[in-house]
Order: sequence, then C-alpha cells, then structure tokens
Amino acid sequence: MNLAALEEASELDMALAAKTGAMLRLLTCGSVDDGKSTLIGRLLWDAAGVTEDQRTAIALASQNRAINGEMIDFSLLLDGLQAEREQGITIDIAWRYFETPDRRYVIIDSPGHEQYTRNMATGASHADIAILLIDARSGVKRQTRRHAAICDLVGIKKVVLAVNKMDLIDWSEAGYRAIEADFRALAQSFGFAEIVSIPVAALTGDNVVHRSSRMPWYSGPTLLDHLENVDPKVEPVDAPFRLPVQLVLRASGDFRGYAGTVASGTVNVGDRIVDARSGLGATLNRIATMDGDHDSASKGDAVTLVLDTDIDISRGAVLSELARRPVNADVIEARLVWLSEAPFDPEAGYLLRTATDLTPVTSMSVSALVDFETLAASPAHACGVNDIADCRILLGRPTALDLFRDLPLTGNFVLVSAIDGATVAGGVITWAQAGAAAVGDNVLVLNRALLAHGLCADLSDSPADNAEFQRRAQEVALLLRSAGIPVLIKL
Repeated sequence: MNLAALEEASELDMALAAKTGAMLRLLTCGSVDDGKSTLIGRLLWDAAGVTEDQRTAIALASQNRAINGEMIDFSLLLDGLQAEREQGITIDIAWRYFETPDRRYVIIDSPGHEQYTRNMATGASHADIAILLIDARSGVKRQTRRHAAICDLVGIKKVVLAVNKMDLIDWSEAGYRAIEADFRALAQSFGFAEIVSIPVAALTGDNVVHRSSRMPWYSGPTLLDHLENVDPKVEPVDAPFRLPVQLVLRASGDFRGYAGTVASGTVNVGDRIVDARSGLGATLNRIATMDGDHDSASKGDAVTLVLDTDIDISRGAVLSELARRPVNADVIEARLVWLSEAPFDPEAGYLLRTATDLTPVTSMSVSALVDFETLAASPAHACGVNDIADCRILLGRPTALDLFRDLPLTGNFVLVSAIDGATVAGGVITWAQAGAAAVGDNVLVLNRALLAHGLCADLSDSPADNAEFQRRAQEVALLLRSAGIPVLIKL
C-alpha cells in the first residue's frame, strides 16, 4: 500500500478539517466490478467536482468506450495507476477531494478484488461512513460480506447500500427490494447504527446526483442528497478523556509539555490527570496550542499539556482523567484482519502498535475465524491473508488500552513483524486484563503445567500440537469466564 499517499491524504484531511466542521470522509467498497470507481467518478462529474481541463482529459482518454452516446469512462477519474486502467480494476486506494456549497468531501475509493483487501482495510480505517456497492444482477457476494465485516471491524457505524446497475435489471423494484432485504438480514451480525439503501445506475447517473425518472417507485434521497445531510459522528456520550502522548517538549527554562491529539473526551485547566501506565498524577496548569492558550480541549484538538508537576513519561504514554482510566493490560483478546501474505505463525515475533506505543508480543493464539458465508465465528487455530480472526495476545509489558466498543481511537492496533517492521494485521480490542499480580488472588491462572496433566495430556511438543494446546486453553478460558471466573492464560 502507498504509505506516502496515506500521509499526504492525512495532511490534506487536517487542512480540510481546519476550514470546516462539515467534512465527510467517505469510503466506497464492495466486490470487484460492482462499479465503485464509476459511481464516484459520476458523482464528481455531476456534482462539479471535476475541472474543465480534467473533463477534457477524461473525454479524450475515454474515446474508445462510448457510454449511451457519451464518450466518457467515469472510472478514469479514480483509477489512476496504469495497471488499473489496463486491467479495469482498482488496485490501490484512490483519494479524491471535492466540495459543494454545504460540505467538503474526502472520497476513499477502495479496491474490490480479494487480493487487495489489505488496501481496502487501510482505507476503511480513515472513513466516517461507507458506501457499500452491490451489483443489482448478482446481489450480495462473498467479498461484499468481507467488506461489510471489515467496515464493522474498524468502527464504521453508518452505511449507504448502493444497489448499482439498476439499468441492467430493467429498473426492477422487486430485484432491488430483495437485495436490500438480504443485506439488512446479514447486517444484523454487525454493529451498524444506520443503513440507508439507494438504487442507482452509475453509468447513466440515475439517483447519483440527479433524481431518476426511471424508478418512480423510489421516493428516498439521491446519493448526493443523503451525503449532504448525513451526520458522520457517532460519539459516545460523556466519553472519558484520553491523550496519547506523541512528544515530550522541552524548552528554555523549566518548560515541559506533553504534546498529542485528544483522542476522546474533554479536559480543562485545573483538572487532575494521570499517566495510565505508571499511575503518576498531576494537575493541568496550561493547554498550549498554535493559536495560543485555551481553557479546555476536546476530541481532535492538537495540544500541548503543561502540568503542575513533571512526571517521568515519554512517547507512548496515555494521559487520562483520574476516575475513568484505560486498562493497564498485558493480556488482550481481539478481532483482527490478517493482511500479510505470510500466514500467522505462533513461533514468529510480533509487535503491537497502538496510537503512539510499540509493545512486544510474547505469545499469540488464534481461537476462531469469521465464516463469510454465515458470518459466524468458527473455532480455528490458524489464519491467513484476508481472514478475520479472533485471537488472544499476551504482551511483554503492560500497555494502556481501551475496549474498541467504548473508545475506538485507543482501542485499535496494528500488528507488525518484529523482523522487518511490516504490518501483518490490524485489529480492535474486545477484552483486556491486567496481569494476575495486579488483579489479586481471585484470578485463575491457566498455565502449561496445569493443562498438560489433564485436558492436554494427549498432546506432544510439535507445532501442530502446540497450536491445539493454545486452542484448548482458549476454550477453557471462555467457559470459565462465562461462568464469572476471572482467568489469565500464561502458557
């Protein structure tokens, strides 16, 4: 994936956000050939998101592909790589920016081919809402389910179901309603807060920007009308304050400040705050920004906090309010999407990277995989590229973490290879616990000696049997935890 493009997009993101509070980061996803690039190209074309010189260039590039009398291939506005144009598919993420009188947009066009799922997952992690395309002729596909699961995994709560190519099923309301019902049924497995379905034909522009006269049975908004009015925010009420420290600033004199972006909640001058990992606390004396000092700071604000007492912390620390702190966890359970071509290897070395921290992984095991036909989790102890897996991770040291369902920005992570630093997976934290010593004597520790003389007595030291040992330990822990018994696995 193109990291330089992602960094450039993030910088433009911040520039747009500084100009307006109405910015919308929009992901397009779905199976290959469902028309994602064409839909967004048509949206840009009809919503005046394309300059005259771009229109001329696209018209010339489209001269061999007549569409209903027009020599326009709208996908060329998004498919910028030569390989993409040659193959007629999106490979890398395409970023486009445009604005209407009411809103600014960051459009993230993601690839639909299974081979490039990792790129789609990267794009989804930047989005506020998702447009999930479905070809009206074929309905929900396996890759549609995978993309929906990834949107849910990264915390996208609002989805637009765009049933595309309605012209190829003669504008059939029955065909559209069947696909809509099918998707809403599978979406019950996810945590989407809102699903809005719209029948469209990207090539002809029906219901993209302009209302279609060929589907009089549809009375809902066009795609652009909906995007102009949707509220992308799904904020937890009264979220606790979190600030992952990105940099400790020192200046002449006694100045010492902790710089970062507020991940959630609000903090005020005079509040008592604490470093979640060490437990060291202090009173907030000053909130410094590029625009001068402020009395308070909220989610998304880039600030430098100056405390009344210097505390010995560095990049990777998480400052929080005193009452509601993160879990200082050294064991977590997570759901992740495996991005590496190399499958999960329990003997390999991995590092867990959070917003500003990097922690060694001492052991990791897979307990289940998501079945993309049923969307149920099936027991497993291995995973490969594009799989969505449930796993348990034991960390080399305690790390300040939150559950993703409560605080997404401090509840997500990526796994990187300890050998070359390559990203191998991205995931969200579903459960976190401090070590047995920190939680008292009421925690049952499942260790190798305990299991080897009972449940796992039939297993050897082979790699396959070690994986089975891990799986059985996970199952025992799940059963005990469901009975209310706190459990820590240390194998």
